Amino acid sequence: MNNNLLAKSIQDYINANLNADVNQIALAKSPFEGIAAAELATQITAKKKSEKKLPTWFNTKAIYYPPVLSIEQTSSEITAAYKSKLAKGETLIDVTGGFGVDAYYFSKKVKAVTHCEINPELSEIAKHNAQSLNATNITFRAEDGIAYLQTIKEHFDTIYVDPARRAEKGKVFMLNDCTPDIVSNLETLLEKANRIIIKTAPLLDISAGLQELKQVSEIHIVSVKNECKELLWVIDKEFDQETKIIAVTLNSEVEKNFTFFRSSADSSVQFADGLATGDYLYEPDAALLKSGAFNLIGSTYDILKLHPQTQLFTSATVNKDFPGRIFKIETVLTTNDFKKLENLKGNVIVRNYPAKPEDLVKKYKIKADQNQFLIFTKIANGENIIIKASIIQYY
Repeated sequence: MNNNLLAKSIQDYINANLNADVNQIALAKSPFEGIAAAELATQITAKKKSEKKLPTWFNTKAIYYPPVLSIEQTSSEITAAYKSKLAKGETLIDVTGGFGVDAYYFSKKVKAVTHCEINPELSEIAKHNAQSLNATNITFRAEDGIAYLQTIKEHFDTIYVDPARRAEKGKVFMLNDCTPDIVSNLETLLEKANRIIIKTAPLLDISAGLQELKQVSEIHIVSVKNECKELLWVIDKEFDQETKIIAVTLNSEVEKNFTFFRSSADSSVQFADGLATGDYLYEPDAALLKSGAFNLIGSTYDILKLHPQTQLFTSATVNKDFPGRIFKIETVLTTNDFKKLENLKGNVIVRNYPAKPEDLVKKYKIKADQNQFLIFTKIANGENIIIKASIIQYY
């Protein structure tokens, strides 16, 4: 950590060049003694990437930024604030502390937080930034969090861990493919806390995760603006009941939850006989789709499914509590009718239709239009249709 970067003149330079070409800055001679051009470029790039993802850090003076990869891998503020509500008790240890965003938000909910980070420079950076953010109840340890737990007698109310997937693994992975290996160390963790919160990438299969873990009381599927961001596995000591699934959509000031027990996911569903102009089309948020409760969505919100493999629903009424997009149907067209149209405009959406969006845009010469949507899909009788619609709810 180069403390020279925290000087006011350097910070002014960083702020003045947030929109500059960082490649030119990195290749040019540094205008400051004791600071490499590459260091300036890193600070500028990392701060710029934090503007929307970490606005508290971006807007706080004297924040020191790590390499850009750490910013890309860290939780966003909106997801960190959500997961902080899952902490139990007064003490928490973050065994994979990283840049410290999660630890900062946990510190707002519990009395004392311990931040462990095996990379000593990143630990030093997180400690410095906590001081700048006035987070005075976080203790920083530059060491392996699991190893630290194994050597102390102290008990925590909550343990938080964000394991990293090992680089040699492909897209499909198991928890024991990650570092630290939570599965192998689960007994140790349960000896040291009553609650464990594990963050994983949304790519992890829920059924596979439940086979590897035990005493999982809740799984939170968190999405932001219809993009699934993370899975949060809550393990409670002595828990022996059914796992609850909570699909959470976070959008600005709006939070919507879809909660169910796994045993109720395969409920029956009713299908729409047809679609009519003036009705509404419902597209579930990414978190709902990740939950796998495709039929339960219909019965919960009293909406009709279009087709067994089409995760779209319809209703004659609007329910704005629905977590996902809602469209107003303007026209329903057969493929033959659609072929006759000219000067087509709209955002193309494909759901259970035998073509790719880009191919359809090219084939029918469809021009982009932010307000109009062309939804290519299939209905219960197996017919392919195209729905012209306008959007009335994004999230």
